[in-house]
Amino acid sequence: MNSSPKLSIVVCTYNRDKYIGKTLEHLYHQSLAKSDLEVVIIDNNSADRTPQICQDFIQSHPEAAFRYVVETNQGHSFSRNRGIQESKAELISFIDDDAFVHPSFGENIIQFFQENENVKVIGGKIIPVYEEQEPTWMSPFLLPLVSALDMGKLPRPFTGRKFPVGANMAFRRCVFDQYGLFNVALGRKGSGLMGGDEKELIYRLKTDNASIFYVPDVVVNHIIPKKRLTREYIRGLAQGVGLSEKERLSTASFSQKIQRAFEELIKIEGTLVLFFWYLIKGQTAKGWMLIKFRIWVLQGFLA
Repeated sequence: MNSSPKLSIVVCTYNRDKYIGKTLEHLYHQSLAKSDLEVVIIDNNSADRTPQICQDFIQSHPEAAFRYVVETNQGHSFSRNRGIQESKAELISFIDDDAFVHPSFGENIIQFFQENENVKVIGGKIIPVYEEQEPTWMSPFLLPLVSALDMGKLPRPFTGRKFPVGANMAFRRCVFDQYGLFNVALGRKGSGLMGGDEKELIYRLKTDNASIFYVPDVVVNHIIPKKRLTREYIRGLAQGVGLSEKERLSTASFSQKIQRAFEELIKIEGTLVLFFWYLIKGQTAKGWMLIKFRIWVLQGFLA
């Protein structure tokens, strides 16, 4: 097993036997030299065939530095923090267990960090792959619901309230020494839909004006199953967004809370403008889903 890889890719998994094998196959078939890469699989108490699939893959690919670790503390943030602890490289990438990397994924991460020594974190392009047809209510403003991210063809900084998405992000190890780990009070726990753990960490860096970049040639395809497009799932996801914001702001200063309230008012106003715009265009489903999403977020925040 490689003792000094250039890049550690952490895959946090939970009950994903349908896709985890394909995720590992894509990680194996990269252009990056095997000696420069390790893959750390953090299993957060899966109860399906995920453990067997991971262990079988590792046994059948002994030449690759793939490791399987069980994290018994339930929660995505616990898994991510365990991945940081277990990894060996100075660059740490996180992808989802239903995300499939493109062949040059790892190579492009290393190259960008080497050429941009001031950059602390990068977020790559995430292409949604729907198991079924894209829903009629989907609009560019709701693409974050399916963890999609495309900010163009050129690298650019994440400014304002833009930030990397957890399905495809990479850090210098020194970030965690300087700014701390993921907040375990946030993030998914089991089948729950609360999130915000990567967002809260990125805000810590942004407060310090750290350099965070979008890198378009670090690409994954992200599977979007049918269940993630149901009304019930979207409502739970939106309420989880509100809950995570409430938790994140629980330790914020008064001025930060006022600023966040002002930003929410702007979002409500923007949602109403978009609603009427879609009505004029005859795309009623898109407009109504934007309204519902904003209401569900507020419900979660006020819960």
